[in-house]
Amino acid sequence: MILIADDDPSVVASLGLLLKRHGHATVGALSQEEALRHLEKEGEGIGLVLQDMNFSRGTGGEEGLELLREIRRRRPQLPVILITAWGSIALAVEGMKAGAADFVTKPWSNPQILQSVDTALSLARSGDAKAAPSSREELDRRFDFRGLIGRDSRFLKILELIGRVAPTDASVLITGESGTGKELVAEALHRNSRRKGGPFVKVNLGGISSTLFESEMFGHVKGAFTDARTDRKGRFEMAHAGTIFLDEIGEIDPSAQVKLLRVLQDRSYEVLGSSITRTVDVRVIAATNRDLGEQVAKGQFREDLLYRLNLIAIHLPPLRERRGDVPVLARHFLGASAQVYRRGAEVAISDKALDWLQGQSWPGNIRQLKQTLERAVLVLDGDVLEVEDLRALSDLETRAARDPNALPSPGSMTLDEIEKAMIVKCLRHYEGNVTRVAEALGLSRAALYRRFEKYGLEP
Repeated sequence: MILIADDDPSVVASLGLLLKRHGHATVGALSQEEALRHLEKEGEGIGLVLQDMNFSRGTGGEEGLELLREIRRRRPQLPVILITAWGSIALAVEGMKAGAADFVTKPWSNPQILQSVDTALSLARSGDAKAAPSSREELDRRFDFRGLIGRDSRFLKILELIGRVAPTDASVLITGESGTGKELVAEALHRNSRRKGGPFVKVNLGGISSTLFESEMFGHVKGAFTDARTDRKGRFEMAHAGTIFLDEIGEIDPSAQVKLLRVLQDRSYEVLGSSITRTVDVRVIAATNRDLGEQVAKGQFREDLLYRLNLIAIHLPPLRERRGDVPVLARHFLGASAQVYRRGAEVAISDKALDWLQGQSWPGNIRQLKQTLERAVLVLDGDVLEVEDLRALSDLETRAARDPNALPSPGSMTLDEIEKAMIVKCLRHYEGNVTRVAEALGLSRAALYRRFEKYGLEP
């Protein structure tokens, strides 16, 4: 049963009718006191609360926050969805800090309310379910986790969380250092969701300038601006009925953040050059290697956008904190590289070499380990990778790093190969920080991303 708490009888009636048509039993309350009486009377029979932030005595939201805190005190696990006006989103953020599951703004759309309710109920059910066994084999039987390599207990807990939230439509924020596998997690969330038959659209926000943001994300009609010679679909429209992956979410500027918040809030937008409002059915997954909380404190990232994005947060630990997975990852990458570069020839790795790999700090994380083993396969003479091979490769890289003026001999490399090698070197040196790499190379971020695409590199 869903408890609807609002001092406006018409709101209670309309929401009750909407939810009833979609199979949900409801009970209404026109005051804080009545809401708490229903909560006490119905007990565990109430599985979710939809509550307004303002009741009859004022418009500052204090009553709504007071009710929310009392509900949380009595039923800590009961999901509460807040209803507030668009101009009071700061109030909704306070509610999210106090433990609300989600918030919707007035005027709302019916699909928006239903999606928020279904997501909150699904998450509550997944939280109540029996914990999945901490066995990689069991997880692989239940979910499609191909590409996510590891058996470390901390990593298995992340896989369990992915498995629980994947079937819901909850927004997910994936955090972690560069090279920890955030895109692979996003793909796993989509692959194990109800939307797996729909599109998975990846958007690298760091490569989209503020002037092109609206056109790229929401599309444009012919004649919307000088170079708009034809209509163009935006990324959100491409992702309809599927998942949109907003990579490098921490890189977008404040004006783009406002536009993004609007579409995330009510799943509606306007195509550039058109005044017709369109709606989109999409799940949002975002990722960043930045500390968004720190950016919020500095005024560089909107707090309301952060709470809209991280209904579920998944943090990927750096490789140095899951060293037990290094041998598993190493063997996987070695086998894959051997197939690519040695046409199926088997390449083994000695125990000492694995110990050496485990002892490294890996500032570039899994991506750096993968690149190291690819290079090792390319220079390996025999069929067993020894620690001496890895040390020789490491010494070569160290000498190159110490001699910034060193250049390859004439005729040994093309300009494209040199450019690619320098980009890879800078990515390693700056630990995947794209902004610093672009500055070091004298490129704009957009120009650098074009080169990533050209050379098949991953930032």
